[in-house]
Amino acid sequence: MTTLRDLRAIIIDMDGVLYRGNTAVPGAAEFLSWLTDRSFPFVLLTNNSTLDAAAYERRLAAMGIRVPASRILTSAAATAEFLARNYGLGARVFIVGESGLESAIREQGLHVTEREPDVVVVGLDRQLTYGRLRDATLAIRAGAAFVATNPDRTLPTEAGQIPGAGAIVAALVAATDVTPRIIGKPEPPMLEMAISRLGQPRERTAILGDRLETDILGGQQLGLPTILVLSGVTHEPPGPDCHICPTWVCESVRELMAAWRAEMAESA
Repeated sequence: MTTLRDLRAIIIDMDGVLYRGNTAVPGAAEFLSWLTDRSFPFVLLTNNSTLDAAAYERRLAAMGIRVPASRILTSAAATAEFLARNYGLGARVFIVGESGLESAIREQGLHVTEREPDVVVVGLDRQLTYGRLRDATLAIRAGAAFVATNPDRTLPTEAGQIPGAGAIVAALVAATDVTPRIIGKPEPPMLEMAISRLGQPRERTAILGDRLETDILGGQQLGLPTILVLSGVTHEPPGPDCHICPTWVCESVRELMAAWRAEMAESA
């Protein structure tokens, strides 16, 4: 059985793991500093598509968490790369989303349009209007492909759970009867990109997250060890009837670091 000391790389979710809203989870900065000091390979992975990696670097820094943009992979960047690879440069894209998604798509040489798109791409959009949903619905019904950055129905904040990109996706599925291609967790595309970046065997590359249905399920489907923390969306360990079973469960990254260090000390 794989132990924490057997791991050689880790994929780390951000929302609910390192912070909630704009507040760092206690121990998050220390955990990442510990990994960095050990030269342990890690990448931060987020289903949130509203910001680019540089903006996430600044956001984390404001919470006292120092991580370079090169270690951050967003669903916006992963989705843009997927679109360029599968639909070609110059593909016409209608966006339901925010600046992080639009900038990533433009950087890939794709054409952002309001009319006759080849693809409708949906991420979290906190300025969403009925008109935007209507236009996206009409485009999908007219034959545009439907791609979603992620299926997260809610987003953890200091105030509680608020609607996520998955809530918007659900509205469009209801209006079009079309199921989107999902790029973020738990689907493989973004996770495969992260695994490739780290360059370690899958059985030694863990995924750390706070959602059973995205982080843990996505890791299981790709053969990764999984670590569930109870600091975000999930507050209780999964019960005996749950079909999504993490390899390890910890209260937060602080407790994970303590358990990991203890295992390493025992083997020294």
